[in-house]
Amino acid sequence: MPIPDPPPRQHPPVVGPSGFRTTGDLDGLYVWLGPTAAASHIDHDWDSMFGADLAVLRVKEREPIAVIGGSLGASKWTMRDGGRIWVDAVVATRALGPTIGVTAGPVLELAALAHPRAGASVGLWLFAGVTPYVRVGAVQELGMFGELGIRIALPVFRTPRSSTNQ
Repeated sequence: MPIPDPPPRQHPPVVGPSGFRTTGDLDGLYVWLGPTAAASHIDHDWDSMFGADLAVLRVKEREPIAVIGGSLGASKWTMRDGGRIWVDAVVATRALGPTIGVTAGPVLELAALAHPRAGASVGLWLFAGVTPYVRVGAVQELGMFGELGIRIALPVFRTPRSSTNQ
């Protein structure tokens, strides 16, 4: 017995939404961890420092404030005794094209033979795969400091924005 042909379509076929976000959509909550290196001028001398930075950031690329969050870092001096710990608020925009941001927060200078010295800093950074930055601040008893550095932000965790919030 022959199998009959199916009836002709009445309407063109329809494909529903996939539910997947495009890979170009970077919106979400991120945890970044990575190395940091800088040259710093403090206490009338230049020294370099190496350490790590942990950041928790919310990214919304198409918003005026594209990035908001916080950062915790620590670094060790190469020539001086001790190191530095910092906590920064992080804010950035893409209004000028690339992601450009500012940081601000307290710093704490530590040394084996001196009491901890409190201070504060503000910084400017640019995300370009790696993150070059410049930071200025002041520390008790040591005075003003200037710093040029680079951070490499490696994504540790990402919670994508849900498709219902688009």
